[in-house]
Amino acid sequence: MSAPTRTVAVVLAGGIGVRVGLGIPKQLIKIAGKAIVEHTLESLQASDLIDEIVVMMNAASISELDHLLAGDRFSKLSRILPGGETRSDTTQLALAALDGDDTKVLLHDAVRPFIDDRIIRDCVDALERYDAVDTAIPSADTIIRLGETGHIDDIPDRARLRRGQTPQAFRLGTIRRAYELARQDPQFRATDDCGVVFHYLPEVPIFVVEGTAENMKVTEPIDIDIADKIFQLQSASLALDTRPETLPDLRDKTVVVFGGSYGIGQSVVNLAEGAGARVHEFSRSTTGTDVRSTDQITAALDAVAAADGRIDIVVVTAGLLRVQRLAEAPLDSLLETIDTNLIAPVVIARAAFRHLERSRGQMLLFTSSSYTRGRAGYGVYSATKAGVVNLTQALSEEWAGSGVRINCINPQRTHTPMRTSAFGDEPAGSLLAADDVARVTLNVAASELTGQVVTVKVAAMRRGGVTA
Repeated sequence: MSAPTRTVAVVLAGGIGVRVGLGIPKQLIKIAGKAIVEHTLESLQASDLIDEIVVMMNAASISELDHLLAGDRFSKLSRILPGGETRSDTTQLALAALDGDDTKVLLHDAVRPFIDDRIIRDCVDALERYDAVDTAIPSADTIIRLGETGHIDDIPDRARLRRGQTPQAFRLGTIRRAYELARQDPQFRATDDCGVVFHYLPEVPIFVVEGTAENMKVTEPIDIDIADKIFQLQSASLALDTRPETLPDLRDKTVVVFGGSYGIGQSVVNLAEGAGARVHEFSRSTTGTDVRSTDQITAALDAVAAADGRIDIVVVTAGLLRVQRLAEAPLDSLLETIDTNLIAPVVIARAAFRHLERSRGQMLLFTSSSYTRGRAGYGVYSATKAGVVNLTQALSEEWAGSGVRINCINPQRTHTPMRTSAFGDEPAGSLLAADDVARVTLNVAASELTGQVVTVKVAAMRRGGVTA
């Protein structure tokens, strides 16, 4: 019996990112706590259809990726090779490094981090019937063609038009043969690899699989902001498959909760214990712990580490919400809101990092839906919650190299004593249950997410999930 055909993913990371304008290759720009190329590699690594990954990197920056070859994180990554001056040069260098005419090759842009398993599977499966496969999506815009005078000379039928993406997939022998013919053409130039097959091997049909709108290419400065938002949307999908009764296995984990005496924090404590974790709760009402005090926080964490030998998860649910107009509120009250909601997470993050670095653990902060737009009557509260989001995103980048993850839970209106105190009784069906928010929190804690804002909505939890 012959050996099964191997599938190799080639990640094309030769770009220098001139249009992005940040002074570094665009594939190295960090979004959601990781370089874009790392997100791309994670998707390819996770596919059971990919046997090997090769990265073709901008030659001047190739050393920036050396760390990816260490450890088991990217076990399928075999080589990081220097790319060429052009896209087609880089592809040809990659093809020269591969063996076997029947080998399935997926050529994918490093700066398309949202490739999903369905696209990968469709491309690999299509290579059972075709020697060349493209990925594309319908064009939402009308496409016009300009003549030499700058006037429109054609408007193609949009229904037949597609926007090309990657991966582009080939049998190795086919794409090699196309490039061999292309090199003999003095007029040769190409912007993608299917174009080479189309022009030089016209007898080879190119099958097209459906891409996704999310499978975008990060090219322009605005794309970075769009990609960051997509990561936020995708992070919430973790809980779309998480039914309210589901808990992760937290046996052998040590969880520390600051502000766990009531509300969401108390639910996190109870459910984490139910999931098998060793849980330590600290708050002013139960342990006399002031979450704003560096000395008290440090002492609490050191005591837990001494008792259990490790700290895996730190959850900060402590918060303060007072409805009061800014001009009328006592200064002490405003400062207490800032200290509790923003300074305390900073203090706890500073003290917790060394413990989480040892365990490669995770910290979870809490924001509010008001972080996107300040609300009259509690503008300072909203401002602190926006600060918590920014803190989460910044620390995800600072801590990425140490393997420490940090995420932010954004629950919609939740039935807690703090909310009831601020707003009085509200219709029960309009509020989340604290246990539902706690379940999502623990599922995020058990995930590999970092730098994400995971939004928990009332309507979604009624259906048994979470959306952004």
